[in-house]
Amino acid sequence: MIKLIVGKKGSGKTKTLIDMISASAKTAHGNIVCIEKGLKLTYDIPHIVRLIDIDHYGISGYDAFYGFLSGIFAGNYDISEVYIDSILKIGNQDLEGLGVFFDRLSKLLDEVKAQVVFTVSADVSELPESVKKYL
Repeated sequence: MIKLIVGKKGSGKTKTLIDMISASAKTAHGNIVCIEKGLKLTYDIPHIVRLIDIDHYGISGYDAFYGFLSGIFAGNYDISEVYIDSILKIGNQDLEGLGVFFDRLSKLLDEVKAQVVFTVSADVSELPESVKKYL
């Protein structure tokens, strides 16, 4: 399942994401992963959550990121939730490509039975229909 936290820069998306991660850390039965660009959330999320700095791995673009996520799921069958901050930065601000990425990822998530939550720094009115269907 894909969930989106959408809003312009400064609208509180990351704070909402941190609150969701903290709540999940208390109740989740599987492992939780948080992926971000840079390590700005290091002190904001519980230590039980696996924090990954995507910049450390040189990942850029949706195809590379899909492969990265596939590898994470292949290496750990116990992941129940993944939280991703700033997906548009990872995907080079490509809104149309984001919809294609979500469609592809949705099929993978059906198999691994995990939930992925993304922050998207854009106004809802800017999103193409291929992305809006995941709201």
